Amino acid sequence: MTVTEGPISELARPRGAVRRMREYFYKGLRDWAREFLEYKYLIAASLALIAVALYLDYRSGVYVSSTPSVGVPDLILDSFDAIDLNPLFVYGYMVLIVGMFVYPLFFHIRTLHVVVIQFSFLLMLRSLMMIFTHLQTPPGSVPVNFPWFFGHLYFENDMFFSGHTAVPFLGFYLYRRGPLRYVFLVGAIVMGIVVLAMHLHYSIDVFAAFFMTYCSYQMGGALLRRFDPGYAE
Repeated sequence: MTVTEGPISELARPRGAVRRMREYFYKGLRDWAREFLEYKYLIAASLALIAVALYLDYRSGVYVSSTPSVGVPDLILDSFDAIDLNPLFVYGYMVLIVGMFVYPLFFHIRTLHVVVIQFSFLLMLRSLMMIFTHLQTPPGSVPVNFPWFFGHLYFENDMFFSGHTAVPFLGFYLYRRGPLRYVFLVGAIVMGIVVLAMHLHYSIDVFAAFFMTYCSYQMGGALLRRFDPGYAE
């Protein structure tokens, strides 16, 4: 008996671990589905709002690209030549955006509509600001190489304010109670430096992005407090 119990118990351990992992996975899946159904109407409304925001962003991008605009001097940009940081500008920005949505989608579904609504407000505010600030992309800027169809979503002269700075800074507000806030705060600072280094934005576009993001976040919070009883900043 002593000889056989050892091997059997050793075999049972991994099987027991696999069983516990399976149970944990299915429990998490059930909890995810329950929370999704609980917030399904708010999620649906947020998806409708982001569709509107994306359309406005596209239309404003087309408008500023086709409307005559002017370039202006910039104390910071005029002090150095542009530096090519395309990988950070393109892929670093994509990682930050994807991370902002992936985390609530898989790990905290009850906050997905909050992230989508806040992102939509920021996008709409930037669209509005762009069409009233007719600034040309700074001279000598580095050409941007977005892959696939993303290249068709990149526009010239969409200056005020910097989306590359504002979007990760919004992530800082959305996740400010957890360690992710540091990732997005550093991301906002790095992206601000990147767009200035590439001469893709004026200094005021980057500096103002932090203030405009705060304003957008407050407006989104006011809407959420009105329609989501469970919303807590």
